[in-house]
Amino acid sequence: MRINPSEEYGLRCLLQLAREHARGESLSLQEIASREGLPVPNTAKLLRRLRIAGIVTSERGRSGGYLLARPPAEINLAEVLRALDGPVFDQARDCGHFTGAESVCVNSAGCSVRSLWIAIDGLVRGALEKVTLADLATTENRARDRFDSAWDRDAEQFTGAAVRERESRTKTR
Repeated sequence: MRINPSEEYGLRCLLQLAREHARGESLSLQEIASREGLPVPNTAKLLRRLRIAGIVTSERGRSGGYLLARPPAEINLAEVLRALDGPVFDQARDCGHFTGAESVCVNSAGCSVRSLWIAIDGLVRGALEKVTLADLATTENRARDRFDSAWDRDAEQFTGAAVRERESRTKTR
């Protein structure tokens, strides 16, 4: 999975807001851009996408700025990445893009590759839905510990389910 600049920088902007959320303080566009070392126009574009998606709010005026629309613990990364760049796998976009020399993919009727991307999209989205801005608005070590333990449990559940499915298919043969 590749993270594009919009996703990386947009997430970093949100983490600035998440760290201010407990104090109820807004940050100006210039403050956010400066703290992250980003150009103001790029930061404005990212925050606009996040505002349209209902993740941040903005207040105009001298004391205005940007705030999270909800507490950091209620904003998950799947929602954030979808707002910044759309879904990981978009069948209409991705299947229509990789058509080779044809106008329509020759495998559009029965594509095993599409089923792979759909499954991977579900796994990635499921993992991202479990991570919130509150999880990331901490130290790197705390975040790593939280993710390692959560994904170890998921891996055990996934592996166990796969083994049970394989065993049930073997019994029915």
